[in-house]
Amino acid sequence: MTEKFTAQVIYLFPILVSLLFGLTCASVILKTAVTIPSVTPVPETNPSGDTNVSAPFLNAAYFVVLVAVGASILYVLLRRSRKSITYLIGFALSTAFLLVSIVYFSAILASVPYADLIVLALSVVVTVLGDLAVFKFGGNACNIVVLCLGGALGMFFGSAIPLYSAIIILAFLAIYDVFTVYYGPVGKILNAGLDQLRGLSFSFRDVQMGLGDLVFYSLLSGSVLFNFGIIPCFVSLVGILAGSFLTFLMLERKGTFPGLPFPIILGLAGGLVTSLVI
Repeated sequence: MTEKFTAQVIYLFPILVSLLFGLTCASVILKTAVTIPSVTPVPETNPSGDTNVSAPFLNAAYFVVLVAVGASILYVLLRRSRKSITYLIGFALSTAFLLVSIVYFSAILASVPYADLIVLALSVVVTVLGDLAVFKFGGNACNIVVLCLGGALGMFFGSAIPLYSAIIILAFLAIYDVFTVYYGPVGKILNAGLDQLRGLSFSFRDVQMGLGDLVFYSLLSGSVLFNFGIIPCFVSLVGILAGSFLTFLMLERKGTFPGLPFPIILGLAGGLVTSLVI
């Protein structure tokens, strides 16, 4: 961040673009009624059909550990081997491009002959183009790809993670974000500069934001959409944007501030309260 940074509504534009792209991806899943398998390690219901009360907390701990380990690895590599960071980010992004492409193309082309071969071919093409945009072209091409990937990947998680697990995961991540920005590896990475992690962040004017923030915003709106419908989702989206603007106001004062707490609190509150009153 620069010293002259001033919070403005225009800074919400890339976040809105990412969320709208994610909602476009969600419409593909909703229209085709494709089944998305759960990605959480602990099911929320037992084989007998009883609710597993501890499952959301165990799933949240699992995701937070994954995020913490990933951030720690990036920080260590940032200090010791920046070439290794490029390879690691390249592998992670290629996997993400391939995953979301297969999911959404499979939904779109479900009734097309030889769908599997077409889906695989298109997914490989998207993955190659995405990698080229990030690692060869850079600039606006990289930023656009990061925004779209954040929305698409978050919406996939929103459809693949059960509701209660999603709520607890987001709550845990918001708490962890505060800790890691001020005391953990993410804060140290921010001090070194997010621009060194091409593909894991985007820049808009004089603001830099991590891909992870976009993924979790989209996860939140997607979880609300798939479980409660379009109106609570719209309210949660407004809450995310309002929380993001509050974050920018804090950035204006502090220079560095965690990107998850305010958007998650306001987005979740808006979506859940609306689902109860309509």
